[in-house]
Amino acid sequence: MPKPAIAILYVVPLTLSLLILPLNAQDPEAGFEPPVLITSCGQSPGPTTVKVVLQRLKIPFENEPLATPETLRAKGAEGFKTVIIVMGASLKGMGAAGISIDDEINRVSALIAEARKLGIKIIGAHVEGMKRRAQGAAAGDTTDEQSIDAVAPGSDLLLVYQEGNSDGRFTNIAKAKNIPLVEFVKMMELVPALEKLFAKQEQEEVGQ
Repeated sequence: MPKPAIAILYVVPLTLSLLILPLNAQDPEAGFEPPVLITSCGQSPGPTTVKVVLQRLKIPFENEPLATPETLRAKGAEGFKTVIIVMGASLKGMGAAGISIDDEINRVSALIAEARKLGIKIIGAHVEGMKRRAQGAAAGDTTDEQSIDAVAPGSDLLLVYQEGNSDGRFTNIAKAKNIPLVEFVKMMELVPALEKLFAKQEQEEVGQ
């Protein structure tokens, strides 16, 4: 993700997170709970963006780019309540990690299966737009699309940068699998979007 886009997230006033912004989907019921595990399917820089937002919202999380089922099991009964899997493949990122897209798909498929077994909710996120998809891929490179196919259909909710859904890719998956889809138009809108998804838990804690 370009540095200016990440910088925007740092300079957004805290009050912005309290704004009610129009999301281009029927608002799903809030109910995702921390602590959160952030991981990637494709080793793109996208998880860094999600990490920055969760830090800003003071939502407990751990970022583990190569999370496995054991990562979930190791936490026991008081472990993760939500997994955010950031879709988007980077040949450079996978090369640095010494893995292939097939390795990533196998790892994430096992992670999703374990999350289902443990009752952990899954948010599939794509936050880098078309520059991470067709517009940014080399000729013949379908790794980003494979990443989407591996994660999106098995998610409880899809959180997507609208520009990256200009071809209706995520809309079609959401309709076919009956998965709520939340789109944000500007990067700064990711702050209130994630805040809203975790709002139920925050309200319960305030009321205690």
